[in-house]
Amino acid sequence: MLGLIKRTLVNKDRKVLLALYKSIVRPHLEYCCSAWAPHYVKDKELLEKVQHRFTRLFKDLRDMNYLQRLDCLGLWTLKEKRNRPDVIEVFKLHKGLTTIPFECFFSLDTTRRTRGHSLKISKHSCIKDIRKYFFSNRVINRWNSLPDHIVQASSINVFKNGLQKMRSSRMGVFHGQLMFANPRGRIPAPDQRTGSAPGATAPGK
Repeated sequence: MLGLIKRTLVNKDRKVLLALYKSIVRPHLEYCCSAWAPHYVKDKELLEKVQHRFTRLFKDLRDMNYLQRLDCLGLWTLKEKRNRPDVIEVFKLHKGLTTIPFECFFSLDTTRRTRGHSLKISKHSCIKDIRKYFFSNRVINRWNSLPDHIVQASSINVFKNGLQKMRSSRMGVFHGQLMFANPRGRIPAPDQRTGSAPGATAPGK
């Protein structure tokens, strides 16, 4: 699809290319991602290469690394785009906004904690990858690390706005580990303490 856009489109205006990418290309990479989200690094990189190719369509951005190009274009990495819906889905389950009961996937941690919010989810040990990386297990750490004022949001829109503000101040909150190979070498994942990558600022939504 990217090749088709590149070959047939005469007007390479940034707004036009971004609109086409978001409406034609990216939906194929994100559809139902909570169900099929990959956990092997090779699969994550394979998906990320599609967006990497798109960002290199802009000649004025080719001297930048991948994360800097995303920043200029106002895009998130595809890994962030997959991780964010996971915590949104947990919020919807907790608030009863879906037909599936919260208890089908999760159970609240009833032990007394001195840190974190009051809606922490219990996590059980897993032996096999098929369980370890399933939605109901992979999202727990990310959900439990959210601030209390976000998980206690009164509506889904308030929750999403809280996630957006948190990401703006802490790049990497949805990022996880990302090592992406490109002609300039591998881009390191954001620092676990600062959440920032060398030479990059937080991309927009």
